[in-house]
Amino acid sequence: MTAKQFIERLKALSSKQAAKGHAHLAADKTDAIIGVKMGQVFALAKEFMGMELDEVEKLLESPIHEARVGAVSIMDFQARSKKTSPERRKELFDLYIKRHDRINTWDLVDRSAIWVVGSYLIDKPRKILYKLAKSKMMAERRTAIVTTLYFIGKDDLDDAYQLAEIMLFDKEELIHKANGWALRFAGDRDKKRLLKFLDQYAATMPRVTLRYALEKMDKKTKERYMKLGKAK
Repeated sequence: MTAKQFIERLKALSSKQAAKGHAHLAADKTDAIIGVKMGQVFALAKEFMGMELDEVEKLLESPIHEARVGAVSIMDFQARSKKTSPERRKELFDLYIKRHDRINTWDLVDRSAIWVVGSYLIDKPRKILYKLAKSKMMAERRTAIVTTLYFIGKDDLDDAYQLAEIMLFDKEELIHKANGWALRFAGDRDKKRLLKFLDQYAATMPRVTLRYALEKMDKKTKERYMKLGKAK
């Protein structure tokens, strides 16, 4: 299973119509969108799940966006597998962090951070997340907060709130949305704690974060906090 074989299979699935629909996923002008439906990329990645990490890194180096989606999907599938050894989990985490320069869009982060980073750090120190939260790269900051979704699923909420607080007034809307996503999920686990956080920040936090955080609240609660919120 090689990166070259994966890309050849990927190109065979490409279409101009799909490329137009996915143009918004490009990180910049050098990011090539060849037009492969995400479901097809994920299916192909599952087929190539046993790929060695040196070949996965070659996929990450590809200018083809869908190839990089395939790379992080392979990493995600390996991280989710109960058969994956602790040594390989560390290698997956190390590769993710080392090549974050190629995991540089919101969709690449969301496809892999929860399991590749989150499941690895669940029983380990998490200083790396606080370092990423202060990065100049949006994708690295998004990794910091999206990773906490794994912790939240294990009823471990502290990092989600601390990181959301650090990045609450970030300049990027993609971070505002990710913060809101994490806060909403944390609220599913402990509603009182979320409301306490909103009591402190609802009046000043970005509206999109507030809307996301309140998404599963009752109508009365939503209206109360949205009235506190000021347009940013």
